[in-house]
Amino acid sequence: MSLTGREDYITLNGCRFRYRIDGEQNPETIILLHGGRGAGDHIGEWGAYAALADRYRVIAFDQRGCGLSEIAYPMNFRQYADDVEAFRRHFCGEEGRIILQGGSFGGMIALTYAVHYQQHLSHLILRGTAPSHHHEAEAIETFKARIDKVPSASPEMIDKLFSTTITDDTEFRLIWFALQPLYFEVFDPNAALERTRTMHLHAETHNEMFREKEHDLREALTRMTVPTLAFCGEHDWICPPSQTKLIAELCPNATGWLVPGANHSCHHEKNPEVLARIRDFLNGSPA
Repeated sequence: MSLTGREDYITLNGCRFRYRIDGEQNPETIILLHGGRGAGDHIGEWGAYAALADRYRVIAFDQRGCGLSEIAYPMNFRQYADDVEAFRRHFCGEEGRIILQGGSFGGMIALTYAVHYQQHLSHLILRGTAPSHHHEAEAIETFKARIDKVPSASPEMIDKLFSTTITDDTEFRLIWFALQPLYFEVFDPNAALERTRTMHLHAETHNEMFREKEHDLREALTRMTVPTLAFCGEHDWICPPSQTKLIAELCPNATGWLVPGANHSCHHEKNPEVLARIRDFLNGSPA
């Protein structure tokens, strides 16, 4: 992938972060939050949304304990939301507002940020995420129903994926590769191999982030009035469509959208459609 933008490092909240920025001449700011809980970095979100830098200042960063950012404690939902707030203050000032986009686990952080800091948001964009830990049970059932797609995976691997028991970075990488066919409707094994070979995985971060088992924002979302676009692939296995529908029902100013023919990686699988829907949403058109 050819990366646009400028890469740099910054220390905020006692953690050294790697970040990328483009469209610095534009007045409105979008911050992108990647998922993974220790798997991956900002590059995936950047590849999907960097085109928005034609009209917005786009910033993405490796969350603490992820990618090339520092492994720094504490690592919990509130701290990750507070890290977003530190980026907002640094780049937008005390009163500046941001557009926040989060995918998967990044969406959970985006929702946490919105619950605590919605006065600093102009728009919220959520891809393939959930408002509580309850999505895990449905994901496990979906895995069992689709187990023929992942002959190298096992129920024990799924248990590890949703727990604090990943042994080390090598085991994490092997589990991630075994599960990759679940994430795409059209699976490219060579692309998955290269992606898994080069991505950053930190078992320590993963295990630490799964210690917070009772994460649940459902009641709090009923008081969140920021304009919100929540979408996911219609075949998303790990954050199923029921979760996007729930977010749209709970948030008073939210719209849900199921991306046809796509899975958890709908932002890549259906990139032109996703970008068009986001632009319409940010321009004030009906989502």
